[in-house]
Amino acid sequence: MDDKRATVDTKSASDSANYAIPAPVTQARQPISNRKKWACWGVASLVLLAFHLWGKPTSTRSVMCNDHQDGEYEHLMREYMRPGNKHPKGPLRDKKAEQLFLSIPDEESALAASRLYASKPHLAGTPGDLTTAKDFLALLQRELDIQQTSPELPMFSAGTNEARAATLNVSSYTNPTAWIDTYYPILNSPLSHSLEILGEDGSPVWTAELEEVSDEADPDAAEFATAVPTWHGISCGGEAKGKLVYANYGRKQDYDALVDLGVDFTGKIVIARYGSIFRGLKVKRAQELAAAAVLIYSDPRDDGTVTVENGYVPYPHGPARNPTSVQRGSVQFLSLYPGDPSTPGYPSYENSTRVDGGSKPTIPSLPISWANAEVLLKQIENGNEGPIVRLVNNVDEKITPIWNTMGVIPGHITNEVVVVLGASDPSSGTVSVHEAIRGFGALLRSGWKPLRTILIASWDGEEYGLVGSTEWGEDFADWIREHVVAYVNMDTSVSGSRLSASASPLLAHLLRDTAEQIPHPTSEGRSLWAARSDNGELYGEKLDAEAIIAHEEAQLAADYIGVSPLGSGSDYTVFLQYIGVPSAQAGFASTLHDPVYHYHSIFDSQHWQEVYGDPGFSRHVAIAKHIGLQVLRLSGDIVLPFNTTHYSLELESYLNKVDALAGAASLDVDFADLRDAIQALQAASIALDTEKAGAEAELREVLRKLKKRLAKRRKLHRKVRKGICKLKKVFGKECRSSKEFKDDAHKEPRFVFDLCLTLSGVLTCSRFPKKRLLKAIKRVQAVNEKLVAFERGFISEGGIKDREWYKHLGVAPGKWLGYGATTLPGVTEAITMDADAAATAEEAERLTVLIDNLTGRILL
Repeated sequence: MDDKRATVDTKSASDSANYAIPAPVTQARQPISNRKKWACWGVASLVLLAFHLWGKPTSTRSVMCNDHQDGEYEHLMREYMRPGNKHPKGPLRDKKAEQLFLSIPDEESALAASRLYASKPHLAGTPGDLTTAKDFLALLQRELDIQQTSPELPMFSAGTNEARAATLNVSSYTNPTAWIDTYYPILNSPLSHSLEILGEDGSPVWTAELEEVSDEADPDAAEFATAVPTWHGISCGGEAKGKLVYANYGRKQDYDALVDLGVDFTGKIVIARYGSIFRGLKVKRAQELAAAAVLIYSDPRDDGTVTVENGYVPYPHGPARNPTSVQRGSVQFLSLYPGDPSTPGYPSYENSTRVDGGSKPTIPSLPISWANAEVLLKQIENGNEGPIVRLVNNVDEKITPIWNTMGVIPGHITNEVVVVLGASDPSSGTVSVHEAIRGFGALLRSGWKPLRTILIASWDGEEYGLVGSTEWGEDFADWIREHVVAYVNMDTSVSGSRLSASASPLLAHLLRDTAEQIPHPTSEGRSLWAARSDNGELYGEKLDAEAIIAHEEAQLAADYIGVSPLGSGSDYTVFLQYIGVPSAQAGFASTLHDPVYHYHSIFDSQHWQEVYGDPGFSRHVAIAKHIGLQVLRLSGDIVLPFNTTHYSLELESYLNKVDALAGAASLDVDFADLRDAIQALQAASIALDTEKAGAEAELREVLRKLKKRLAKRRKLHRKVRKGICKLKKVFGKECRSSKEFKDDAHKEPRFVFDLCLTLSGVLTCSRFPKKRLLKAIKRVQAVNEKLVAFERGFISEGGIKDREWYKHLGVAPGKWLGYGATTLPGVTEAITMDADAAATAEEAERLTVLIDNLTGRILL
């Protein structure tokens, strides 16, 4: 259309005849008088004004539709009512979001991340450790598109206003945020050490080479062989001398059997093999028996069939154990409490009061290699009396800074709940979390936002005794109790071929269901969940009987789904055992027929992982996808994916085991009240299952109807636009293209709630079913509150006898296990440790009260 046709004549009516209007193709157009033209413009303006106001944000109109009491639910209504579009933006579980996430983690990126994190030493509290924390912060900032507004890194000293605000204000964040918290625990580091066999005159006749030895076949191991000397974290410094005594695995039953045989441990130096229980408890029992010191070694018998004896070549030239490898690690008495030994139950700020909480050994210990242990064990074979051995363990113990790196992805309902995703300091786990974060970043860039807030944490000091996670958990216990609904843990991602899954029974089905969605990383046509039966490929004729029993016991701990209960030994401990947050973890573990995993040694290296642990890094990627799917479900499902009925049924199986233990110990204890309480909880849980299904169905039905109304409104919107376009053409104005209209559609108000006021009267506040939507949302919220309360219901303020830091009466690390879980720990240990019928009945009553209270809470 040319400019002349687009011009409105402003001359007098007498001059209008001179204005030539071109004839249309099909029909001649009659001249339009100025009065009529102005009338048309007036109508068009009113329509445009109405249309413009119709599309205004709710903030200018919501006061007309809302009463004050519903204000706190307005954001809920808005978020539940997001219409579907080309991006996976909905707060409901969105298959498109999951598909996009699963497409992101890849082997090449995982390999690059592993080389970044694993190619240099990063002992907690060292400059290398700080560099790793900063690298993880940079990852969060890059992938979550976090803009750093200050030239200084967001690094806060624990206990300061800045550090407190960073966590306590998580619910107010509107954009992704990341920072570093600095805590100040007491840690030790090695100074010098030695181990000798002494002759009759007291002079050394043999001196151990305590450091590991590698060649250029593993360049990282060769370069950093002495970067971190072999020693035990939290070990007692000092020198000890005494006769050598062998104590097998160093379990309580091993020590007790030797005592029954007349062995006096006073002043002796104990040598025990790694395995079966947490290393610190091997030292604890020796200390209680007045031993002078403890040596702990890695025994090839625990390597299954992958041994030199079966013809396998030692690493780095083959898959068998390198005989000089040494397992470092903490010897804190973990079953008493984790974290900073000097601040039990409260956080380690720089100025915190320090106490002796009893979790630190008072006798020295050293980890040693099989090469050194073999020399010592030959001295006492065939029942020979052990030689005099002298060991020295000089350590530097001081307050040491450690750095937790934290990141937040705000959810739509920021003040409702938070999901925490944890990565501890092993590089393998960090690699999988690295890939998961890349997946979350891709989702954010696509326009996705979770329903619930996601808090990502890389905990420092895990190998010293879960220090970083415990100190943060103790620091913010009240906030966690109020906000955190679940914790997904990631420790070592890959050390072998078999998928190992552990969780609170609440999350067992979630672990399985998400793993079944992911393809097996190395076997076509199978799922990740099927990897629970994988068993390695390296076989041989000779296999230690005790090693077989230990592996079988671990398998027997799993429930019928295939998920084991959680004990301790990783960062979920403070969340589950101290606060009552349901937790889960899964990863690939070593079997009796896998290449030997040189845990905590210099051979736990990038080269080993690339050649033997996970060639191609497909297992790391599978675990990244698994943890990501869990977090997407926990942060996105309308109703939390918790299975309380499975939990309540597991409780009865726990009780059956306790009943059998009492019978075997000839203790006359009546568990009838406890059994009745558990069965009442089962009935309440089944009722809750019905309420869960009903609440979600009701909300979905409301959403369906309101979205249908939204579709009608959009249809009307398009008709109005077409009408406006026609009006414009009457006056020779251009009409925007259909593409521009589509672009505008994505800028339209996103929520049905925004339609409660229109000038056209098609929808009005009075006709908007606000009350029904509020009712449905509140019903879902009530269900979710009951689900969150379930795990919390097992928390007893008084804790477990003799180790009150552990407050969960449903499950805890075994008193003499550390890693392994003991279910119904108070009742179980009153039987197995104390053999006390009265104490057993008292513990059963404590548990009965908790379960009765929980049942009442669910039935409200």
